[in-house]
Amino acid sequence: MSNDRRIASLTPCAGRCSTVFGDAVCRGCRRFNHEVIKWNTYSAAQQNAVWVRLDAQLDQILVPMLPLADLRHVEGFVLSKRVRLRPEASKGRKLYHALKICEKNKNFTPESGLGITERQVKGLWQEFERRVLALATASYDLAFLRADGISHSLLRGDEED
Repeated sequence: MSNDRRIASLTPCAGRCSTVFGDAVCRGCRRFNHEVIKWNTYSAAQQNAVWVRLDAQLDQILVPMLPLADLRHVEGFVLSKRVRLRPEASKGRKLYHALKICEKNKNFTPESGLGITERQVKGLWQEFERRVLALATASYDLAFLRADGISHSLLRGDEED
């Protein structure tokens, strides 16, 4: 009998999937619906590509929204709350987890390192959610348009033969 205990790979899942309701982009983790469905079949490289895109979106949205954040303090705060992070997690990913913790319990805000007050948490979280979902949806739409353009191009090529 093997003592090999597999640790589940980290997933972007936020525990509130909306793809089951037909959303093309999950409102929780912001993965595309096919990425949610096929996540466990993806290779490490495929999963990493999704992580990179999601982290870039968090960086683009949260870093400017939280200019007073102390990243080292935020990292310590997030780890103290037992959040598992990938070693290459971006600044935006760390800020996201800290803000999410504070959104669930605003009393943690002073120790978070985010550089915001308890009164700012709800509004920042709502604005973050609005912006990041819009960005993720635009990313999906662009990917769909590219794929659609490629298929039309291939079809036109078949017609020309």
